[in-house]
Amino acid sequence: MTHTIDSAPGGLLASKVVLITGASRGIGAAAATLFAREGAAVVLAARGSDALDRVVAEVRAAGGTADAITMDLADPASVRAAVDRVEALHGRLDGAFNNAATVQQPGPLDTTSDADIDEQFAVSFRAHWTAMTAEAALMRRNGGGAIVNTSSIGSRRANPALPAYGAMKRALNSITETAAVSWAPDGIRVNGITPGGTATEMIEAWEAATPGVVERITASIPLGRMAEPREVAEVAAWLLSDRASYVSGAIVPVDGGAGA
Repeated sequence: MTHTIDSAPGGLLASKVVLITGASRGIGAAAATLFAREGAAVVLAARGSDALDRVVAEVRAAGGTADAITMDLADPASVRAAVDRVEALHGRLDGAFNNAATVQQPGPLDTTSDADIDEQFAVSFRAHWTAMTAEAALMRRNGGGAIVNTSSIGSRRANPALPAYGAMKRALNSITETAAVSWAPDGIRVNGITPGGTATEMIEAWEAATPGVVERITASIPLGRMAEPREVAEVAAWLLSDRASYVSGAIVPVDGGAGA
């Protein structure tokens, strides 16, 4: 049997409802603008309501459909409530881009604190776990959907500068692959992306804590520059779209060749 996927008129994500976490800045904010331009109705979640409202206003001003939800990733009940709010707004969920993260205080393994481990577990791993299960439950009611989790190039190798962050992102890769296998019968595709150096506020904070880190990261990238947030969001958009209908369980590098 041959399966064909027709390109949806109006954009790569036309007529889809997509939830984006960590949508107030960086890759998440870029995804909000891009996904809306590609035809999606976006629901944007983050902890900072003022910044989130600015992104929503920008999307609406450009003719897109967007709503904001204030969400605390460290609180599982808040994450589940955000998905419930998507259902209240649209009655369904077609795609989810679980993108939010927090960076630990840079430093070697011996100085990584219990607080670093706890925060990374709560935000970089458990929040994705909680979001994925809630998103999948809503997607099943309408025949399936697609989920993309933002991991990191730091999950693919030793990460002596950010050991807790790297460890939890590697755990996220594992649960992403497990979800892809577990939920395939429900018509739910699950993939991850591993961005490398990206010009975001997170990198700026790391540079402030460890001057020279941007120069070192850039020197390690074969393409010779950091990614723009939009370039990372473009990969997530494709994975969420019907164009990627046979892609599931993939952890896709978006790193300018740095991981090669």
